[in-house]
Amino acid sequence: MYKPYYMGFEASRKPVFIAGPCVIESMDVLETVAQELVRLNQRYNLDIIFKASFDKANRTSLNSFRGPGLEKGLQMLSDIKEKYGLKLLTDIHESYQASPVGEVVDVIQIPAFLCRQTDLLVAAAKTGKIVNIKKAQFLGGSDMKYPVQKVVDSGNDKVWLTERGNMYGYNNLVVDFRNIPDMHQWTSTVIMDCTHAVQRPGGGGGYTSGNREFVPMMALAAKAFGADGFFFEIHPNPESAKSDGPNMLFLKDFEKVIVSLL
Repeated sequence: MYKPYYMGFEASRKPVFIAGPCVIESMDVLETVAQELVRLNQRYNLDIIFKASFDKANRTSLNSFRGPGLEKGLQMLSDIKEKYGLKLLTDIHESYQASPVGEVVDVIQIPAFLCRQTDLLVAAAKTGKIVNIKKAQFLGGSDMKYPVQKVVDSGNDKVWLTERGNMYGYNNLVVDFRNIPDMHQWTSTVIMDCTHAVQRPGGGGGYTSGNREFVPMMALAAKAFGADGFFFEIHPNPESAKSDGPNMLFLKDFEKVIVSLL
């Protein structure tokens, strides 16, 4: 097992929390979410990491909203970091994105479908930032040994792994929580992606649907299996969100979930 790397979290092992909108829609949405995360950080003595994507390159439809793009998106994230003092996480889909993203964010995320892409993993590793690899929907926890090795062998031992469910027939996911202790073989920090785990990929007829009502239970079950952290996509009004709305939490409900896990 690798030595713990908790990005400044104390040895008391408070949970790692990652939260934010799925995609960068506007500065208004980013600031509304950031303000609530700052309030929660102060009230509960946390260090919630702010998450938003500058480009959703894996949308169901060509016509789906993807975000502002690399340059504008990174500037918006940088503005949030400077104004609110939040740590940042965003995902990359192309190797060339790793270097500029690494100059802004604290955690670089590798999407689940791309977790075996060697060049992407190596590029992320070379930034020296924490690399959070999401487990593919077609892999088991033990299979994540090899993506972790690619990052570590590239000179970076700051690796997190994230569980987000496995394909269960068509347009559905199921979570095998045994993957959490299985992935602890390869890293000391395993995150549960509580909102993507309740997706129904492509189940909305050209878009992804989901069941947000199960998100709080997903989080509690993952805690029972030893998850070190929890990933949530949150939005002031998920019904109008431009990506992943059906599986996102309402921003107003996020505090209750946080409290249940503390």
